[in-house]
Amino acid sequence: FLFLALNGTSVCGTGIEDTGEPSLLRFMCAELTRGYFLEHNEAKYMERREKVYTCMRVPKELEKLMLFGFFLCLDAFLYVFTLLPLRTLLALLRLLTVPCCGLGSSRFLQPAQVCDLLKGLIMVLCCSMMHYIDYAMMYHLIRGQSIIKLYIIYNMLEVADRLFSSFGQDILDALYWTATEPKSRKRAHIGVIPHFIMAVFYVFLHAILIMVQASTLNVAFNSHNKSLLTIMMSNNFVEIKGSVFKKFEKNNLFQMSNSDIKERFTNYALLLIVCLRNMEQFSWNPDHLWVLLPDAFMVVTSEVTVDIVKHAFITKFNDITADVYREYKASLAFELVSSRQQNAYTDYSDSVARRMGFIPLPLAVLVRHFIQSRVLSPLSVCCSSTWGNSDHSFTAPPTLTEDTAWDHTHLGFFSPPVPFMQITVKCK
Repeated sequence: FLFLALNGTSVCGTGIEDTGEPSLLRFMCAELTRGYFLEHNEAKYMERREKVYTCMRVPKELEKLMLFGFFLCLDAFLYVFTLLPLRTLLALLRLLTVPCCGLGSSRFLQPAQVCDLLKGLIMVLCCSMMHYIDYAMMYHLIRGQSIIKLYIIYNMLEVADRLFSSFGQDILDALYWTATEPKSRKRAHIGVIPHFIMAVFYVFLHAILIMVQASTLNVAFNSHNKSLLTIMMSNNFVEIKGSVFKKFEKNNLFQMSNSDIKERFTNYALLLIVCLRNMEQFSWNPDHLWVLLPDAFMVVTSEVTVDIVKHAFITKFNDITADVYREYKASLAFELVSSRQQNAYTDYSDSVARRMGFIPLPLAVLVRHFIQSRVLSPLSVCCSSTWGNSDHSFTAPPTLTEDTAWDHTHLGFFSPPVPFMQITVKCK
């Protein structure tokens, strides 16, 4: 039967009478000898092939954009520690050297100098207020929660961070414009001081929010089982479900790309803070670094994988080419060049904050607080020891001895380290 069918022999040649009625034999012959021509729908198949090529090009173009945006955020972040203090000092010197300068001396300053002074004051006040925040208590409070509660807390912190970033830049912009608005115009604001107070409280609360995020991530790293860290990383894949099946235009994709750049930079900063805190607790032992690297690599890999898959399918479903990421990069570069002009409309760090939603002041306050608390004034547990027949004893802070987790911490050398603990051995 197969021989006759493949050689084009009619059904009648098989000895079976061809009555013209449907039969199993006629159906099998038709299915085995049926042909089709793809060139009849050439445009459709070429379009499908281009979509495959676009998905293959998206990871490369996306990561180039992410790398460029990462360095933009890094530049804006380092600006707070390098150029901003110098600019603030110059503005302060000009303010002090102008004769007859009083409360209304801002008219002797350029608008950019007024903004620099405001940023410097916000940094000083927020850093002073951060000294009253006990990271150790926050760490152990978070550590004592269940995995489900920590998962909910982590999701709430992500949402709160986006809301703070969205509304925070509006608060800062309102302060800058209120302080530099021409006096000839009719007053339509509540005053500089109320705006300044709102800006200080915003930066302070946002810095605390980032500290809680770092504490939650630190608890996940130091947990005996990695179930919490796995759950937190799997939460990234929820973004794929919530994004790929939505309608996206080029402008919407640009906004999402900027949000991903900001999120990736913030996560890398949190990872760096967590790794440094853990390394400091283990006396900068390089062997402990190899314990942290697998978890850090898992966090970074999940973040990159989610971004690639998300953008690949968004471009596929919305017929957007991979060349659009070059346009995004050119747009960011144009804004960078424009903000460097002599008569620019805005400061460079503010331009990055408006475009990407990354506000460097809260993160800078947290990093500065971390450096000072770990290097300049570390809280220590004094341990006295003598050699020979002498006794060995140590004293712990009352808050530490009352902690139920004290018998599990072992002075921070074994299981999850106590962030505020440092041992000083005095030998006679």
